[in-house]
Amino acid sequence: MKHPVKLAALAALFTLAASESFACACGCGVFDVGTSAMLPTGTGGMAFIEYDFMNQNRNWSGTSRTSAADNTDKDIKTNFITVGGEYMFNRSWGVQVDVPYWARHFTTDTGGGNIQQFDHSAFGDVRLKGVYSGFSGDMSTGLTFGVKLPTGDYKYANFDRDTEIGAGSTDILLGAYHMGYLAGDFNWFANLQYDQPVLIQAGYRPGAEINTVAGIYYHGWSVGGVQIAPIAQIIDSERLQDRGTQANPEGSGYQRVLLSPGLEVDVSTIRIYADVAIPVYQNVRGNQLISGELFKINISRKF
Repeated sequence: MKHPVKLAALAALFTLAASESFACACGCGVFDVGTSAMLPTGTGGMAFIEYDFMNQNRNWSGTSRTSAADNTDKDIKTNFITVGGEYMFNRSWGVQVDVPYWARHFTTDTGGGNIQQFDHSAFGDVRLKGVYSGFSGDMSTGLTFGVKLPTGDYKYANFDRDTEIGAGSTDILLGAYHMGYLAGDFNWFANLQYDQPVLIQAGYRPGAEINTVAGIYYHGWSVGGVQIAPIAQIIDSERLQDRGTQANPEGSGYQRVLLSPGLEVDVSTIRIYADVAIPVYQNVRGNQLISGELFKINISRKF
């Protein structure tokens, strides 16, 4: 597999990091699936910084939009900044880490039509993973495995547990990915990650979550030494209900499908990736806030 092809494919995979969240049971683990800067293309290291934005301002119930009056939560705007990296010791084994920082604006009705707004910024839950990519010589198939640590703030007084920046849980993370040739200058990819909370704190167990993506990318464009790869993908994200005395089981859990076009620009050891993810199907339990589109930009450097 050619080097620019793998870069384009890996960039496509990290679109799973761009998916809307809900006022009840955030589901932001979708941001941590298969970013291009954290999947292997060879031995050595990769560092990245990523910015994501979503504005959850639409009340949704079942498969359709409903009145804002049905939900006491009115709006959640979140800016996500994540820094991280990967180091492959050889062509089979490596490690990954990402450290998120969130800035969240929350508008809610605290009772009797009393609309209040709260702003809070804090570090999120750190993810540590191992990588095995030794199934083939071109490293096109791999497994990831690791843990999400309860490092994020889950005690901010003005947020509910399902809108806190940190979940307070320790989770097991399992994933798999594959990239392959399709035809001509087109290749395809698939990626999956499962997030299972195992240890919880303060009466809140987030729902287990599984995210998958499949798509195609075109690697036939270049201008001078610049490689340009347009990408199209479809994303499926599912989450079970939250549990515990501080949870809202009847207002959490969902299935959603998104379409996401993206573009990667690859210049030497620097890659810039951007995409927008748009939901085309959503089925949520109870009333939850959703975002109409998700925005992402990722800049990474190989060393």
